Amino acid sequence: MPIEPLCKCSSPDDCQLGSSPTAEAGDITPFISLKEYDDEPDETLSERLWGLTEMFPECVRNGTYTVTTKTWSGVKNMYQLSRSVMWVVASSSVILFAPVIFEVERAQVEEMQKSQQKQVLLGTNTSMTGPMPSMPPMPR
Repeated sequence: MPIEPLCKCSSPDDCQLGSSPTAEAGDITPFISLKEYDDEPDETLSERLWGLTEMFPECVRNGTYTVTTKTWSGVKNMYQLSRSVMWVVASSSVILFAPVIFEVERAQVEEMQKSQQKQVLLGTNTSMTGPMPSMPPMPR
């Protein structure tokens, strides 16, 4: 029993898509040949989406456009508002808290200077030990 070829093509380029390998010779229906398919330029995503717009009614397309543009403008406005709010908060905090920070730093510097002055006048051991301990009560 001789083996029959699956299709009646002379080369793979002549083979047609869509035909069943088990179909009879008269049942082969060509869809697109490989050669024709390779010659077509590839569609971009935007071209495909633009082609799909024809299948939707005009009211759906207009509604989608409106929702998209309103969403985009809303996002832009929220971004601009957040930038303005952050500027106000940052500048206000610097103006309000900077004097407090400077005063705390000044008080620490004064305390450190007093400690150094005390150390110079009384000696190194007195500033390290802190205040003089109280004397024990005298026995009677």
